[in-house]
Amino acid sequence: MSLIGKKISEFKTMAYHNGEFKEINNESLKGKWAAIVFYPADFTFVCPTELEDLAENYDKFKAEGCEIYSVSTDTHFVHKAWHDSSERINKVQYPMLADPTGKLARDFDVMIEEEGLALRGSFIINPEGVIVAYEVHDTGIGRKAEELLRKLQAAKFVAEHGEVCPAKWEPGDETIAPSIDLVGKL
Repeated sequence: MSLIGKKISEFKTMAYHNGEFKEINNESLKGKWAAIVFYPADFTFVCPTELEDLAENYDKFKAEGCEIYSVSTDTHFVHKAWHDSSERINKVQYPMLADPTGKLARDFDVMIEEEGLALRGSFIINPEGVIVAYEVHDTGIGRKAEELLRKLQAAKFVAEHGEVCPAKWEPGDETIAPSIDLVGKL
């Protein structure tokens, strides 16, 4: 079953963010765009490269009015330890959510039950708290922050303009106004 159109469930969890422990809940996401990025675990191999890539593109997401939330089944204490010990993770300025019970991973259907870890799932949530785009990868396949950013920009454009974005669309490219006159002509 697709998660598109699903309103995110109520949740409350701790996060490590800018040198502090903070509580984050579903209400924290409302009123702005959000990118929720699940990864398997702290102190691993592909995960720090992905979180660093997100950190290096964080200003671009913020310029779009979007907050990034990384999530693993580690605790907020482990997130702090990783942040303090890794040069790559030290660049992270977005909230790192703790999901030690796996509640969030299960709600977003990315939990690997037999391992207690999450798959690599990227979710774009609109300001109303509804999932509008997502993709899920196996644990060995790293993602690219710029592609997630492009999908966010397309989701925002569709929501704001009612037109649709064709393949390979980038901001500023031509879009399509759906019309019966276009049926069979594209």
